[in-house]
Amino acid sequence: MESLQNIKRRAKSVKNIGQITKAMELVAATKMRRSQEIALASRPYAFASLDFLANLARLHQNYGGQARLGDIEIPPLLQKREIRKTALVLVTSDKGLAGSFNSAVIRDFEKFLKQEKTLSPNPSTLNPVFISVGQKAANYLQKRFTLAHKFLRAGDFTTIEEVKPIAELLVSGYLEKKWDSVIVFSTHFRSALRQEPLRRVALPVDFESIKKTAEEIIPQTGRFSEFKQSSVISHQSSVDYLIEPSPEAVLNELVPHLVTMQIYHLILEANASEHAARRLAMKNASDNADDLGSKLNLEYNKSRQASITREIIEITSGVESLR
Repeated sequence: MESLQNIKRRAKSVKNIGQITKAMELVAATKMRRSQEIALASRPYAFASLDFLANLARLHQNYGGQARLGDIEIPPLLQKREIRKTALVLVTSDKGLAGSFNSAVIRDFEKFLKQEKTLSPNPSTLNPVFISVGQKAANYLQKRFTLAHKFLRAGDFTTIEEVKPIAELLVSGYLEKKWDSVIVFSTHFRSALRQEPLRRVALPVDFESIKKTAEEIIPQTGRFSEFKQSSVISHQSSVDYLIEPSPEAVLNELVPHLVTMQIYHLILEANASEHAARRLAMKNASDNADDLGSKLNLEYNKSRQASITREIIEITSGVESLR
């Protein structure tokens, strides 16, 4: 049987760990609530952006994908071209202790790569450029691939200024034809208990990919479910816009901004998912620490009682031997 001193030391260590995980759980819960509020508050703007981009993409599609719609020149971000190189963006957290948050999105990333190798007759067709957001993504990609760009410390509560360098890199790379497509792998916040890995085609802006994204991020019931009736989902006819001072000037500025806002919303969803996953992981750790502490206390009491009983028996036997 283990000595009382060792059991007492283990129980003290478990208690200290339980206090740490409990504090981390409270911190993660606070950050999760704030991140959730920011992410949910950004959804109406994200839906409106998707709606506008969808109308532009649908209009472009109706004109046969031409570079001009009448007298209006379509922004390059809306123009399709042959995909020869793809930028793959993996979004994870900077820190660990978040349960399966990072491993889930990395598994989805690996699944995508395996599917591409299986479906494509020529594995080099994808010709990927790897970009990481978060320290865990950088560590993973650096060990297995050549990492082109990495972004760290996006922040617990990401601001648009922190996201701009990421969006500007993706947009400029697309415009300079460094890559012809951008696919982002991240985590979507469904609820405090449910977060799902999600892959999204960020560029080029295409109606079908926008429609799929809208269907994924708009909830089936409850808050924001009314956006199911938007023109992105319902296949309504394109909306007529009155654009001043000129359509070309506004679209050239607006479309990159809307793409930036979609990346911003994506990072917000990932942050909310990270804090929710960490809160749940720390809660499970705290519960396990409490259970283990109770078992060690019970074991300590049993060992102490057995020691006392043994001493009483020895004393009684000594007294009997002296008679």
